[in-house]
Amino acid sequence: MSTNFTPVHSPREPATARYDFVIPANQPWSGFIVKGEAFRIIDLEGCQAVDTLFYNAHDFAERYSGQDTLVAQKAAYLSTGSGIMSNEGRLMARITADTSGFHDTSAGACSCEANTVRFGHHTKYMHACRENFLIEVSKHGMTKRDIVGNINFFMNVPIQPDGSIAIADGVSSPGDYVEMVAEMDVLAVISNCPQVNNPCNGFNPTPVRVLIWAADRN
Repeated sequence: MSTNFTPVHSPREPATARYDFVIPANQPWSGFIVKGEAFRIIDLEGCQAVDTLFYNAHDFAERYSGQDTLVAQKAAYLSTGSGIMSNEGRLMARITADTSGFHDTSAGACSCEANTVRFGHHTKYMHACRENFLIEVSKHGMTKRDIVGNINFFMNVPIQPDGSIAIADGVSSPGDYVEMVAEMDVLAVISNCPQVNNPCNGFNPTPVRVLIWAADRN
């Protein structure tokens, strides 16, 4: 994380949210967010990667695109002001507050196959984010073909001098959050990352909290 990062806080109070839920460690979640609504993810205990996908709520063929998002930002990481873009080049949501900084959208989600390659055959049967995503998207009639490259909120993925990426110790503190406002009706899908073989979760996955506020009608 850059030492120049300045946290941006939201004025919204949790007590006024229309939806408030704690996602247990290792588990998936999904929910619909209406255009204009605010969506906050809170890292309750710190150092917890939150793998996240977005789909157009009315047409799941339009979904989050990491490539379009990075091109639009002209930056390697997401933070306050970043637009979350679809594969049709449309704005799905915009980050309006961030107390952690520089969320990743390059490293993708852990899977049983990747675990085996990276950490050894003894990890093959460990639960992973790809499986969480599959469980959750299947509730909405989708399959593994609909799982694309994702955002890794709170995940520290520094770019090395040779251009490769690394997964380093997390930088988020207990209570850090990222907040977005939906620019279209979206389905958000989360895997509260179960990875224990690298430091993205501090080797100890923990719960996170999601809140949704109704759109301002003023």
